[in-house]
Amino acid sequence: MMPCLAQFASKVAVVAATASSLVSPCQAQDAEQDLAQFVLPKTGASNGGNTFPGISLPLGMVKFGPDLYTGSDSYSGYQPSGNFIGFSLLHESGTGGAPKYGVVSQMPVAGTIANPLADLSVNRSTADETRLGYYKSSLFNGITVEMGATGRAGKYVYEFPESGGASNVVVDVSHVLSSYRGQGLGQNYLGGNITVTTTDDGLRYEGSGSYDNGWNRAPKWTVHFCGYFDQAATFKTFLGSSATGTTLAEYGNSASQNSTSRLGAVFTFDSTSVTSRVGVSFVSSEQACSSVENEIPAGTTLDTLEEDVKAAWTDGVLSKITTTDTSNTTNLQLLYSSLYHFLLIPTNKTGENPLWSSTEPYYDDIFTFWDTELIRSLIDIWRFEGFMPDARSSFSNGATQGGSNADNVLADAYVKGVRGSINWEDGFAAMLTDAETVPPNNNDPRDTSSSTKEGRGALPDWIEHGYITTKYGRSVSRAVEYALNDFALYQVATGLDNSTAASKYLSRSRQWRNQWNANLTALNFTGFLGPRDSSGAWVSQDPLSCGGCYWGDDYYQGLPMEYSFNAHHDVATLIAYSGGPEAFVARLEAMFT
Repeated sequence: MMPCLAQFASKVAVVAATASSLVSPCQAQDAEQDLAQFVLPKTGASNGGNTFPGISLPLGMVKFGPDLYTGSDSYSGYQPSGNFIGFSLLHESGTGGAPKYGVVSQMPVAGTIANPLADLSVNRSTADETRLGYYKSSLFNGITVEMGATGRAGKYVYEFPESGGASNVVVDVSHVLSSYRGQGLGQNYLGGNITVTTTDDGLRYEGSGSYDNGWNRAPKWTVHFCGYFDQAATFKTFLGSSATGTTLAEYGNSASQNSTSRLGAVFTFDSTSVTSRVGVSFVSSEQACSSVENEIPAGTTLDTLEEDVKAAWTDGVLSKITTTDTSNTTNLQLLYSSLYHFLLIPTNKTGENPLWSSTEPYYDDIFTFWDTELIRSLIDIWRFEGFMPDARSSFSNGATQGGSNADNVLADAYVKGVRGSINWEDGFAAMLTDAETVPPNNNDPRDTSSSTKEGRGALPDWIEHGYITTKYGRSVSRAVEYALNDFALYQVATGLDNSTAASKYLSRSRQWRNQWNANLTALNFTGFLGPRDSSGAWVSQDPLSCGGCYWGDDYYQGLPMEYSFNAHHDVATLIAYSGGPEAFVARLEAMFT
């Protein structure tokens, strides 16, 4: 069991105890029942769900699956239609904004390859086959790709058609998931290297690639790789003339390439059956080699890898919640597929952090928060970088849409009695940084008014005025979130017997009231959260419209009427402002009709 799964087990036990149909494992389903059969990895992978349908261990760093091109963003690499452009070991699940990763890739190609930088994409012949621990893609040209994975490595099994010509595998270090939304968030290849050597059984290649950007606008990050082909092959390395183009500068027998231009290698086999094992690391290629050699030694079968993945999920996650209602397969699929997707991200990169050495756990690819180890990781990020993240990927904070909501996660854990190895004095100090320190403006083109990277960019207004003016993007939605963030500080300060801080932040948590415009009306209701200009005057606002509902608007991805329910920590006042209990209930009913 991975370290934090023991903690997860205790949490789901609490959940189970509060649900009438969920009971402890000893009282319910047969212990021998295959719970993995109820996990549907493709759940949410289509129609904008952006979930990852490939192979991953719980919180696994490797997320092994296909990359497809449709002309629109492939956030998890997967699309139900389009052309395959590679099969990569690193992906994310359920994210938005822009794709991240899609790196450390291979692409099978039949026949002669005149230019490995040209379009090598190919369509499907049938729908992809996926189950917990296994993935298979069938290409229109007759090639099949089967995949298996561990926490730090993956295995490819290729079958090429007998009549298709030479069997090739292309390793393009510049391969990355692109963005087509025109928001400046697309990932960029910044350079890399590759070296091919002969082994007793075949060939080995190792190297690294550097990239930037993605949904969190990350600066440069580097991933290292180490791959084996377990049969004889010939190879060529290639070098482009630029970081993005398709013009070849070199394509020959050199054993290595190192450049900021596109580069990689083409491996050619006499056999129609080809296998490859690849390890990844954010620290070094030596560590990547160690991972693949230890986790997928030569001769390891896909069946073994699949069973290991199923066991990790079943023992560490799925078996922690069972039900007496076993007659409805659909409900079982909903339950166990939800548990599965719940633990795809964040990513446990403990031992893979290139930025600092620490005895604390390290988690990355954070779109949402939970777990004791993750809390320790958040605090450790503050120790070394100055701010906790609201979101984080590829070792960089980014994409703070509202408040400094790591504060809420820490407070939630604190009031529930979570102590363990968490240093709560440091935790509160990290929260104080969010509450008192204005983060440097990272000049995000989506909103240049203040930082979108970390912290509370609109803090100057919040401290000076007690509300946030339209000088700042997302002014209203930020205000109600800042209020809850301050209530989080009040809770932890109270627990730490810091009465001065507790009084201060309880008072500040009520500043959402200064954003309440008692004259706004909609649907026969009066009073909603509204924007205020730099003089403090109310700005006209339709409670049923949020304009563009984006970074530079006053409300982010939600209507004023929706945000006006969000003073969760001050509900008595919220009900009073909404016209009293009956009117408040009527508002709630209106939201769902």
